[in-house]
Amino acid sequence: MPAFRLHGILIYFAAFKNHIGIFPPLKGGDARLQAAVSKYAGPKGNLKFPLDTPIPYALVARIVKFRVKQDLAKARKK
Repeated sequence: MPAFRLHGILIYFAAFKNHIGIFPPLKGGDARLQAAVSKYAGPKGNLKFPLDTPIPYALVARIVKFRVKQDLAKARKK
């Protein structure tokens, strides 16, 4: 599965028959971001973007920026 990484994995993504999936699930953090992704939440917290609707690229950018902040904070603790 393709991934983007900085100090660790930021985000995995994959194409499926009916959707594009983004992993790993978002943990904690911004309540507004959690609310925005809730309609795309899959059964294990991963995100599913249906192929029959436009991809919300601005939301994907917010997710990646959030993951970068998490990754940098984790790297500073080491």
